[in-house]
Order: sequence, then structure tokens, then C-alpha cells
Amino acid sequence: MTNPAAAELIARSNRLGADPKNTNYAGGNTSAKGTETDPVTGEPVELLWVKGSGGDLGTLTEPGLAVLRLDRMRALVDVYPGVDREDEMVAAFDYCLHGKGGAAPSIDTAMHGLVDAPHVDHLHPDSGIAIATAADGEQLTRRIYGDKVVWVPWRRPGFQLGLDIAAIKDKNPQAVGCILGGHGITAWGDTSDQAEANSLWIIDTAASYIAEHSKAEPFGPALEGYHALPDAERRAKAAALAPTIRGIASADRPMVGHFTDSDVVLDFLSHAEHPRLAALGTSCPDHFLRTKVKPLVLDLPATASVEDSIARLQELAVTYREDYQAYYDRHATPDSPAIRGKDPLIVLVPGVGMFSFGKDKQTARVAGEFYVNAINVMRGAEGLSTYSPIDEAEKFRIEYWALEEAKLQRMPKPKPLATRIALVTGAASGIGKATAKRLAAEGACVVIADLDGEKAAATAAEMGGPDVAVGVAGDVSDEAAVEAMVAAACLAFGGVDLVVNNAGLSLSKPLLETTERDWDLQHDVMAKGSFLVSRATARAMIEQGMGGDIVYISSKNSLFAGPNNVAYGAAKADQAHQVRLLAVELGEHGIKVNGINPDGVVQGSGIFAGGWGASRAAVYGVDEQDLGKFYAQRTILKREVLPDHIANAVFVLCGPDLTHTTGLHVPVDAGVAAAFLR
Repeated sequence: MTNPAAAELIARSNRLGADPKNTNYAGGNTSAKGTETDPVTGEPVELLWVKGSGGDLGTLTEPGLAVLRLDRMRALVDVYPGVDREDEMVAAFDYCLHGKGGAAPSIDTAMHGLVDAPHVDHLHPDSGIAIATAADGEQLTRRIYGDKVVWVPWRRPGFQLGLDIAAIKDKNPQAVGCILGGHGITAWGDTSDQAEANSLWIIDTAASYIAEHSKAEPFGPALEGYHALPDAERRAKAAALAPTIRGIASADRPMVGHFTDSDVVLDFLSHAEHPRLAALGTSCPDHFLRTKVKPLVLDLPATASVEDSIARLQELAVTYREDYQAYYDRHATPDSPAIRGKDPLIVLVPGVGMFSFGKDKQTARVAGEFYVNAINVMRGAEGLSTYSPIDEAEKFRIEYWALEEAKLQRMPKPKPLATRIALVTGAASGIGKATAKRLAAEGACVVIADLDGEKAAATAAEMGGPDVAVGVAGDVSDEAAVEAMVAAACLAFGGVDLVVNNAGLSLSKPLLETTERDWDLQHDVMAKGSFLVSRATARAMIEQGMGGDIVYISSKNSLFAGPNNVAYGAAKADQAHQVRLLAVELGEHGIKVNGINPDGVVQGSGIFAGGWGASRAAVYGVDEQDLGKFYAQRTILKREVLPDHIANAVFVLCGPDLTHTTGLHVPVDAGVAAAFLR
């Protein structure tokens, strides 16, 4: 059963973490002290429960807590070797743990254990960091709070910071917390409710003071031509720029993107001081660890053309990489970790918005949220004073901290399709749905494109929602709709690099009963539709410069002359030859093009459920419910082909093992000799 102190801590943490004004995602930590019976001695033992490394306050549960013996933790004071070796203390926390399981203790554990208060909160509120990063933050702290909140000069998180805050609390019994220069706030209380109230009072008091005393234009006057573009124009330009920007952010390693055009971002970029402030970078360690030292900022007005913007972004990317290398070289020591990549994680485009990047969609989205936090901090600091973040050398010490490097090394190995962005057509049912699910399970972000938008959205929700998949409605035979699908992929994930042409339908009729409309409909969806999707997505892939995969779900009917399906078979033969043609044409861009030839896939198929199944059953003289079994019996292996079998083949073609295969058609038909490739 959860200890009452720990239960109160979890509830308090969830409340604080649920409101972004209090702290950013995964930012800050909270703790509680209490007593339990030691199962070995049967005697009471004082314990510390503290949010562990890497957790999030808003979603914290008991397994996310580290539990330590206070007597052993406090005894570390006597063996503390000093600031130059304080990183060793993190490993020492492991020898203070109580029981088994629980989370790994974070670097801030010392702050919570050494401060003499039953309940402690350390948070990263925008309002608090605004005071912490103001040039006269110490004077502002005294002016705003009197002696109830004490200023603590910047110090890197660690054991010494814990000692410093503990000493400040001892010397200031009237204080309820402190402002940590360049960093955030810490508050405490005798009860959980008191600690929470003190935290909220510090946060809200800072916010109120900023609102009442801030200058009218913290970011300077509006810049002519840098205004936010109208909604439709803004998003169209963002979609057009996204592949270029993703390519820039992925020069060292592939990244997933996120686009934000919030009022906060657009307002920042429309004012005169944004270049100066962006160049100063963020300050709170949580911020710049996720956003890098500074963003790449396009120095053109909102009215600049897409072509001019692309050309300038590519120039700026070269300069950004050179600047980052110089930053690393200025501060690296012989024992520093190797440089982790020189590409920007935040790209700002005036009038359009912000593109943020990470190893997956959630990481990219959170990076963007952190930069919004940074903008809010800059606004508050500039409104009262001058924004003055921690200096570059300190940022480097944290960014290339051995403890951060160790944390990165502990990250689980990425899945085979991590960072890949897939667009699957006809993905709300049958083969398309099974394929989309398999690609997502292997780490890809997936755009579920389907004629039925509601089903597409429902399928995306089943797969985990917008950090994994998004649903879009679209008719693949409509050029504008296809362009909109690709734009949606670019806005959702930054681009596209894995395409599955699966959308299809079929009408089973003999030649003399096949109408012109029948012919046109099937060719429009499959032959023309695949062409339109491949053309639009290839354009994005080429702009990204990251290679890619296009897979056609063709059919054994592209080779096999089955009865009463002239329109369907001819359309599938068209798709099959598109594979060969595009494999030759797109190879120079690193884009592989392959096809899959299934036999009749009955289970879950929208085509079969829509009348094709009944027609084919009539042709072969079997009951429609037995059609799958009939197809199986005519194969060499006597096995029914299911949607998952097609999905497996798509993964193999796009996965890490067939990197040198293009122009191939893979039969997934359980063996139909008449459809053998020859």
C-alpha cells in the first residue's frame, strides 16, 4: 500500500504538472519525507520520496518515484568531495535507495533530501524563470516578494546546489522558497498542501507583477512585413517549406518534425527584437537541452516567396552548422562527449511559425512547447528588465554533461522504422489498415489517408493519436486532394519518406458489360491515383534529400489473366509498370520503388465487402463466405492470404534489411503459378 506521504506527493505533483503555467512537460521535481517500518529491523526509518529521473509531474505514478533513506542520504554530506567531483554523488544515491524497484534518482535529489522541510517542490514556471533570467533578477526578487523568497545565484544542478538551498532555508526561516538564477523556483512547506500553496503563490505573484509592470512592447516595435500571414496562406507556405526544413534538421541524423503557428510564436517573430533574443538562446537547462543552444531563424519577411525562403534557409543551415561546431570547439575539453550533431532543433520562420524536431513526434512536439516556454520567459524578462540567460560556457557544461551523456546511452534502441514518416492510402480498412498498424508498431509515424475521413480519424486514434498517426480524408484520383494529403503529412510530421499506394476498388464484369465509366473509375483510383500520390510524395522526398520508399500494392492480376476483370487487371498492370519506371527515375535520389502482388485478400477488405467478393464468388461458383477458403485451395501452399501478410511484406521492403532492393515485385499469394514473375 502506498505510504500516505507518497500518496499526497503524487496527487500534488499531478495537480501542479497538469497546468503548464506551473512547469513544462517532464520539467521540475517534487518530494515528500515520511516514515515507514524497515522490514529488516522492524524499526521506523525516515524516507524521501522524490520524482525520479526522466519522469513527468502531470502523469507521475508510484513507479516514477525514487525512494531513499534519509539518514544515508544526509550522511553523504560528510563524504562530499566538492564541486569539481560532485557528479560522483549521483552514483552514491544508489547506495541510499530503500527497497527495490522505483525510478532512478535524478540530479536534483540532493536539493530535496538536504532541504529541511517535509515537502519540497522544484518547478520551471515561465513567470518564475522570467524573474530568474532578468539582468536584475536579484533586485526584482526582493522587490516582488520581500524576504519571503530568496535569490539563489546560478549554479548547475547538483549536490552543491542542494547544500546552498538548504543553507538559505536555515538562514531565512521566514522564507517559503527561492528563485534560482537562470533556472526556476523551489518552494517548501510543512505539509503537502502548504508546499503546493507556496509554489503557486510564487508563480502567480511573479505572473501578476509582470502583467502589471511590463512595458507595452517587450519584443520591440512591430517589423514591417513580418506580420502573421492569413491562416490558409500561412499553412500552405509551412507545408511547402517543411520538407526543406526537415532535410536541414536531418543532415546528421533523421528527425521527425512538428509545426506550431501559435499566436505566441507569430507575435514574437513579428517584432524587432526577435533576432537578438533568439540569438541569446534559452536559459533553463530543461529548455536548451531540448531546443539546442539557439534556433535557426529565417531572416526574411513573411512576404518572401517560397523559393527565396528555401534558398535562404539552405544558406543559413550552412552557417548554423559552422557556428555550432565553433561553439563546441570553444568549450570542449579532452573528456567531453563527442559532438552530437550540428543541425538545429528549432527553426523559426516569420509570418509562418516554428518547426521543431526530435527523434520521434512526441520529442519534436515537446521541443516546440519548450521553445514557447522560452518565448514567454523572454517576454517577461524583457518586459521588466533585460533578458540575461546563463552564459554559453555554462550551457555547454550542461549540454555535454557526462550525466546527460550517460542518460542518452541508457535510452532504448530505436525501432527499425523510427523517424520514418509513412503515408498509406486506403488505410482505414483491410490491407491499408494492417499496413499502417505494422509500420507504426515498427516506429514510423503514419498518415492514414482514406476516402472516408471519419474512418481515417478513428483508425489514427486506435493507433495512439497524433504523436503516432493522423487521419486525413482524400480522393487519390483528385490532384488537389492528393496535394492536401502530402501537405497534411508535412504539417503533422515534417515531411514524408515512406509511401504505400494501396487505395483501390474493383468491379468484376466481362468485357462486353464493362462500361466506360467502370474503366475510368478503376483507372482513376489505381493507375492515376498511384501516379498522383507518387508524384506528390516524390517531390517532397527529393526536397528533403533523405531518400525514401514507395510501395505499390498491385495484384497477382497484374500478371494473371483472370476472368471478368479487364478494367481491374489492366489498372493493376499499369501500377506494376509504374514501379519499374519510377524505380529507374527516382533511384538517383535514393528513393526505392517496389511492388507487392497479393492474391485475393478477403478478410477486412473494403473492396470485397463492397461487392467485389459477391461478384468473384459468382464467377467461381462458391458461396461468398467461402471465398477466402476457395482462394487458398487454388494456391500452392493452400493458405489464405490475410492483410497482415501484405503488411509484413511492406515492412520488409522498407525496413533495414533490403536497403539495396528496388524495382522488385513481391508475390504474396501463397503461390499462384500463373502469376509467377518471369
